[in-house]
Parts: sequence; C-alpha cells; structure tokens
Amino acid sequence: MSALASAVALAASLAALVRSKLVALATAPQRFVVMIQRAIYDVRTGKRTAWDVTKSVLMSLFGLAMVLVLLFPLFWITTASLAEGSRLFNTSGIFPDPSTYNLGAYRWVIFESDFFFVDGDWGYPQLVLGGESGPVDFRWAGTETGPGAVFNSLYIVSVTLVAGFGMIVPAAYAFSRRQFVGRKRILYGYVLFTQIGAGLSIATLVALYSLFSTYGLTNNLFILGLFYAASAIPFNTWLLKTYMDNIPVSYEEAAMVDGASFLDTIREVILPLTKPGLAVVLIFVWLAGWNEFIIAQTLLRPENYPLSVELYNIATEGRFSTPWTRFAAFANLFALPVAIVYFAAQRSVEDGLSFGGMEG
Repeated sequence: MSALASAVALAASLAALVRSKLVALATAPQRFVVMIQRAIYDVRTGKRTAWDVTKSVLMSLFGLAMVLVLLFPLFWITTASLAEGSRLFNTSGIFPDPSTYNLGAYRWVIFESDFFFVDGDWGYPQLVLGGESGPVDFRWAGTETGPGAVFNSLYIVSVTLVAGFGMIVPAAYAFSRRQFVGRKRILYGYVLFTQIGAGLSIATLVALYSLFSTYGLTNNLFILGLFYAASAIPFNTWLLKTYMDNIPVSYEEAAMVDGASFLDTIREVILPLTKPGLAVVLIFVWLAGWNEFIIAQTLLRPENYPLSVELYNIATEGRFSTPWTRFAAFANLFALPVAIVYFAAQRSVEDGLSFGGMEG
C-alpha cells in the first residue's frame, strides 16, 4: 500500500506540475502586458528612468537569446527524429522538410528495436499457478527474447540509487555532525576522488576489467550498479554534507528534549529539512547510473547492454551510413526519464542548488 500511495502521490505531483506550467504558459501574454504597463507607470512616476527600462529590456533579450541557443540542439534533434528516412537535412537548410515529418522512427524504437524488449518482441505478463519458484510464478510469456535495454538501465540505476543513498546519507550526517579521528583527512580524500574520480575510471579501465574478470564479475548488472554508486559517493556525500551544515544543531537538540530518539530525529527533522539537497543528490546519482557508457560497454555483453550502449550501437551499426532519424528518436526517449525525474523534483532541486558554498 505504501508503494501504491507513493506512486499516486508522484503522479499527483507530476499532474500538478504540468497543470501549473500550462497555466503559466496560457497567462504569459497577460503577464507580459501587465509588465509593460508597470514599466510605463514607473517611468511616468519617476520610480525608474527610461535607461533603467532599456537596460532591463536588453538583459531580457540577451537572456532569451541564450535560452534559444541552449535549446537549439534539443529542437534540432527533435525535428531530426521526425524526418523521413535517415535524412537530417534538406536542400534549403539544416532542418528536415516539415512536410515529411512522421513517427516512423519512434515506431521503430518501440516496436522493432531493443529499447523495451529484444527485437521489439513485447510478449505479455503471465501468472502461472504451481510454478517452479512458488505457488504463483510470474513470467513474461509470448516472447523468446526477453526484456530490453530500458530494463537493464532501470535495474542498474535502482542498484546505484539504493547503494549510493545507503552510504551518502549516513556519511554526510557523520561528517556534518560528528567529530572523530581522521575526519578532515577523509574529507580531503573525498575531495581528491571528487576531482579525479572520472579520470581514474578511464585510466584504470583495463585494470578494472582484469580485476572483474578474475573474480567472474563481468556481465553483472548488480556489480556494475555498485561500481557506479561507489563512483558517485564522494562528490554527493560532500554536497549533502554541505547542505546539512546549514541546518542548526538546535533543531535536533529540541527534538531530543521533547523525547525523540536519535532515529526519530533523523527521520522527522534532518531528512525533511534536507529534502532539497536530497533531490539534487538524486539527480546526480541517477545520472551516474543512467548515462555512463564506457565501463558498461567494456564489462557487459550484448544481452545486458543498457540504453547508453544501445544508443552508441545505433550510431555505429551502419558501415557506410548512420540511421540518424532512429538515433534521434532513441536519444529522445533515452533522455525522457531523466527529464521526468528532474521536473518531478524541480522545486526541491532549485532550492538545493541555491545554498551557500562548501565548507570543510
């Protein structure tokens, strides 16, 4: 019931977010008119000079231009995913001909590629009474292939999140609230791994593969998720620790005076107050398991490839050409879960990114 309630709450928050965005979009012209009227009134009453208004307009136009520049790749790859065949350009410009837009590339991703199921063979869920694993056996019937890359990616991300948060939250609290031997040295070590962790992952790739092969840990999604969690722990622990530093200790002391236990204080005081920081860490840890490509391609076999490797395979599958429209559609669907997670936690992420600088 708790899982169902969480899912319903998440769906309700997403619906409320979408509704608020639509309302803001619909009322944008009205707010623009009000803003102009207010600027004219301020100039007439002397609250602002004409030069002040001009500077505001110029800065707004500059900001709008920067947003358009940043959004251009997203717009271009979306139009590319709707193009006919594998062409990205037409004779008159860099955009495909709008008259040829179609959903063929998305249809291929969903029903023919390995995105959801291998070779697009969806099958159907089936409950078998008296199965091998118990009284009721759940299996995926009607297919001889199996789950596709999206399930591999979700499995990796789930392991990364559980293992990562299992270490990040208690470690951040310990570094923020406790004084112990070697605390500063460990913090400096976290900073070291934060700065050179990605470089180490690439530089020691051969040694990592040799180590995993020796112990039979290659082609293992669970082990790969643990590795991603380990690589995400230093930076995110430091980040969350910095956020916890801004929470007054008096809040915990007041809760304990009222009779709350240590665990109750963590659950009822610390975690709710660190919600914005947790949202930021959630995004970063999710990306650590969702986007990584080099190590996944090295350690996994084709049947366990996540979406990042499958996307690379689409770009390199053609000997003389690349199916760019399919690549663009696959890339859009690959990025969609990250966008959903971000928009679901948007307000908390914005609050979490606004706290002050890091302290030792």
